[in-house]
Amino acid sequence: MNLSIIGAGLMGQALSEHLLAEKQSLTIFNRSPNKTAELKQKGATIVTSAQQALNTSEFCLLMLSDAEAINIVLDTIDPAVFKDKFIIQMGTIAPDESRELAKRITGNQGRYLECPVLGSLPEARTGTLILMAGGSEEDYRTALPLFNLIGKDPQHIGTIGQGATVKLAMNQLIAGLTSSFSLSLALVEKEGIKTEQFMKIVRASALYAPTFDKKLDRMLQRDFSNPNFPTKHLAKDTRLFLSVAKRLGLETCALEGIAQLLDKTLEQGLADTDYSAIYAGVSLPEH
Repeated sequence: MNLSIIGAGLMGQALSEHLLAEKQSLTIFNRSPNKTAELKQKGATIVTSAQQALNTSEFCLLMLSDAEAINIVLDTIDPAVFKDKFIIQMGTIAPDESRELAKRITGNQGRYLECPVLGSLPEARTGTLILMAGGSEEDYRTALPLFNLIGKDPQHIGTIGQGATVKLAMNQLIAGLTSSFSLSLALVEKEGIKTEQFMKIVRASALYAPTFDKKLDRMLQRDFSNPNFPTKHLAKDTRLFLSVAKRLGLETCALEGIAQLLDKTLEQGLADTDYSAIYAGVSLPEH
C-alpha cells in the first residue's frame, strides 16, 4: 500500500515505525521536521507539505492532537486535491468535530473515515492497537486491509461520530481508573501500609484493572518520564468529554473533579510526562 501520515508525534512516529517494518511505502509530513530524521533513515519519504503527503497516498492517516491542529493542516491543502483521496482521522476529537471534517472532505469529493485508536506506543509498534472506526460500510471495507495491519480485531462502530464517541468513552475510563487508583494508593502509602499487601488484595478482587500494575512502579518511584500517553493529552481529552457530555445532558460532577486534579498536575510542570503523574497531583512527597 502507498500510505501517508500527517503528524509525527509520539503515536505518529510509533505507527510509522511499524508500517516501515511491514515494508509499506510511507510518506510523512510533520510541521516540525526535526521529528522525522530517524524515520527517513528507516525508509520513509519525508515531504515538506501536507498536500504532497496527500497526493502520494492511497490512504492518508491524520495523527494530529486535536481538531484545531487538523484544520490548520487541512487549510494548507488546495480543496481540489481532496477529490478521490481517502483520509482516515485517527486522533481523539469530538463527534461533531469529526462530522464537520467529514463534510469538508466529502464536500470536495474525497473519502473520510474516523478511526481513533486505543493503546499506546508498544501497541502501535507491534500492530496491536484497538481500532474504533466510524463511517460508511463501503469505506470501512476498503480500509480494512490497512486496519488489519495496524490493529487487532478492528471494530466498525457505526456512522461518522460514533467511533469518536467510543474513543472519548474509553479515555474517560483511563482518567477515572487512574485517578481512583492514585487516591487509594496514596491513602495506604500515607498510613504506612505495605504496598504489596494492598496490591495482593486488589488483584484478588473484582476491582482489579491491569492498568493498576502497569502504572504502580511509576507512581511509587514518582518517575513519569518517557511517556506513552502524556498527561496534557489526557487533560485535553477529559475536557473534550466534559464538553460533549454536558451538551448531551449527562451529569459530569465526578469527572469535573478529575479534570481539576489533572489541571493541578499540569501546574506542577508535568504536562509532557506520563499520565500516571496524576499521582503527583494526589500525593505530594513529604519533605
